[in-house]
Amino acid sequence: MTARPSPQPLLTVRVFTQRLSATPRGARLARRLALHQLHAWGIPYGAEVSDAVAVIVGELAANAVTHGRVPGRDFELRLSFPPGSVRIEVTDTRSGPRPPGPGAVPEPRPLDEAGRGLLLVDALAARWEVVDREPPPGKTVRAEVDVPNWLILAKGLPVS
Repeated sequence: MTARPSPQPLLTVRVFTQRLSATPRGARLARRLALHQLHAWGIPYGAEVSDAVAVIVGELAANAVTHGRVPGRDFELRLSFPPGSVRIEVTDTRSGPRPPGPGAVPEPRPLDEAGRGLLLVDALAARWEVVDREPPPGKTVRAEVDVPNWLILAKGLPVS
């Protein structure tokens, strides 16, 4: 007789997706919506995870509005909450130029007024990448912030 594998617990991945206008107002709204959604998922305002996600969403949304804007096209914010992390995806419809990926973000000069956004993403995200948008044209910047086990356990979520 062969042993049957034990049943695995059902895995629920929470997902939030919103299209926003490619304007500074849309970028601000993306950050606020992300914080609100995390709070609804049980990650409180002011928690380290919430603060990190807020900065990352703010930077990626600002980049989508500033560098990825195509007139008449929106950008998309997608958050997901698989066990162990919060995944942030910001998608725009401009194909190029692609931003530098992890480990390739240049250091700005001390008096530069811009160029620090992806350095913040690099510092706060456990993992991040730039991928082609599906369907083309465009790109998605995807970042993940790890959620501490104590927070997962406090919310009764499965630990990966």
